[in-house]
Amino acid sequence: MAVKKYKPTSPGRRGMTGHSYEEITSSKPERSLIGKKNRKGGRNAQGRITVRHQGGGHKRQYRHVDFKRDKREIPAKVASIDYDPNRSANLALLFYADGEKRYILAPLGLKVGTSVIAGPEADILPGNSLPIGNIPSGTMIHNIELKEGRGGQMVRAAGSSAQLVAKEGDYAQIRMPSGEVRLVRQACYATIGQLGNVDHGNVKLGKAGRKRHMGVRPTVRGSAMSPRDHPHGGGEGRSGIGMPSPKSPWGKPTLGKKTRRNKATDKYIVRRRKKKRR
Repeated sequence: MAVKKYKPTSPGRRGMTGHSYEEITSSKPERSLIGKKNRKGGRNAQGRITVRHQGGGHKRQYRHVDFKRDKREIPAKVASIDYDPNRSANLALLFYADGEKRYILAPLGLKVGTSVIAGPEADILPGNSLPIGNIPSGTMIHNIELKEGRGGQMVRAAGSSAQLVAKEGDYAQIRMPSGEVRLVRQACYATIGQLGNVDHGNVKLGKAGRKRHMGVRPTVRGSAMSPRDHPHGGGEGRSGIGMPSPKSPWGKPTLGKKTRRNKATDKYIVRRRKKKRR
């Protein structure tokens, strides 16, 4: 999806860019595939804010997306490419031969009228879903399962893709968009191709109001607060955040502090995305 520039009719418009939506072919979502999306505003069941900087934003309807691709060996045709306000990638509306309709993530190059299919014998074409063991090495893939039958959990953002590097035994090595190389079982399903809406990361919002429309509230720097409100606060004039390390508002280490605790899956990571410091 190309990026369009706005005329500088106001200070907020100057430098602002947006999507041209030239790939979108439908203005309304499929009614049978939409559901209610409750907004929590970052609050828990007691009404207390547990996630900061969330709230407001435009009302949205949830689109039920088929991440499992469990309708096997039944061909489907792409009826339209739809916008989804809940994610950065676009959606492709599929009409299956048996009459069922489903949404999938729209890969790059998938157009209206194209036929797609999911199954072990599917061709290596964008939008088709196969077990990783049936995909040739070097192929770009997305919507990758971590466990058979659970549905795609990795590589679902706009413009992203992973590469199937090698296969050995029951596992395959996949290079993630972050550069991490990870082992995934060959029985897990993945979808062929790179996700569309590649220029999503090039859009410049231009003004704070567009961020508020997305449901994101303002963020205040800790160094701009008082010492009672933040560990970085206080001091005369502009001052640094101090030593020994950056802190969260509650005094916990942050900004580079490792938060990964899942040691059970360390054995599946062949190469980490960050190099160890010497």
